[in-house]
Amino acid sequence: MLRKFGSLAGRQLRQQARFPAVRTFSATNALRKDAAAQTEADAPPPINILVEKDKNITLIGINRPQQRNAIDSHTAAQLCEAFANFESDDTSPVAVLYGVGGSFCSGFDILEMSTDDKEEISVDILMRPEGSVGPTRRQIKKPVVCGINGYCIANGLELALMCDLRVMEESAVLGFFNRRFGVPMLDGGTIRLPTLIGLSRALDLILTGRPVGSQEAHDIGLVNRIVPTGTALGNALELASCLAKFPQRALIHDRNSVYSGAFETTSFHQAVQNEVMYTSREIIEDMQNGIKWFNQTFKPETTHSWLKRDRSMADWDDEDVAEAAAEKEKQKQAEEAALAQAEKQKSEEKNNKKTKKVEEKPATDCKDPKDTPKK
Repeated sequence: MLRKFGSLAGRQLRQQARFPAVRTFSATNALRKDAAAQTEADAPPPINILVEKDKNITLIGINRPQQRNAIDSHTAAQLCEAFANFESDDTSPVAVLYGVGGSFCSGFDILEMSTDDKEEISVDILMRPEGSVGPTRRQIKKPVVCGINGYCIANGLELALMCDLRVMEESAVLGFFNRRFGVPMLDGGTIRLPTLIGLSRALDLILTGRPVGSQEAHDIGLVNRIVPTGTALGNALELASCLAKFPQRALIHDRNSVYSGAFETTSFHQAVQNEVMYTSREIIEDMQNGIKWFNQTFKPETTHSWLKRDRSMADWDDEDVAEAAAEKEKQKQAEEAALAQAEKQKSEEKNNKKTKKVEEKPATDCKDPKDTPKK
């Protein structure tokens, strides 16, 4: 009996000794996972959005070239923060949005959704107040120029549509490739695109999801400039610099009025009323100063040509552009002189032909009829 009890007690002790070891092992694994999760939470997110300034132009770059600049949650949050800082920066009137590496943006990073909580995560992403890939669900307060290279597709194209002007490299490709995966457009593309290129063309691009090259994109008004491959950022920066040289209050007034007429009004009368209401006292002061400057700069005999002036304005302030404008004017004058010379030569040749015809008339035509012999 004692032997049996001892055997049973020994078995229980051995089982008790075995299970705590399992619990300890499981707890250790849990602690390791929690520690790893805590380490990831404590580590700062990678800097996927580069922000710098070129003089007074804010440059905002999407920096995930290994993922073709696909935007995940951290990148979207950083992009929203970058644009918020740009809007609050009174020293920077225009921003340039571009992609680092070979592509502008390939849309939202779908791989971020491939977890056990797919449905919950996707809903959380789609319901962000500002947009899934950045501040695409609101209108930026100041002009933004977009430099498009490589692939600009899916939500990335919607991000480009958020910008005011688009500069596209000749080898770049646009398109709503998300059509192939059943991913809807939820970053303002269905609102902005029909306004830019018309309902029929917008439906063509949205429903088919087909790729669009630079020439077609320019022809239908989807992009504003086509530039050589590798020059999108430089040309976008140059365009932004041109905008930054204008008086900003009047520029912002006209920009707001355009957007109001496109998206907020239902009638021409309402659009005109909004155009007037956007005008402020500061804009009127800028206008008065501009008129004074114009009267002081241009003389009555030179107002017919904006190239003949003592001082320049806007983008002509740059020496290179002014030199190019002067060269263009010189070529124009040379062409006009050549045309005048050609007209003069043509007139002289015509007169010479008339003189030659008179000289070559038969002598009988000049004889007196009386001298004609009688039959």
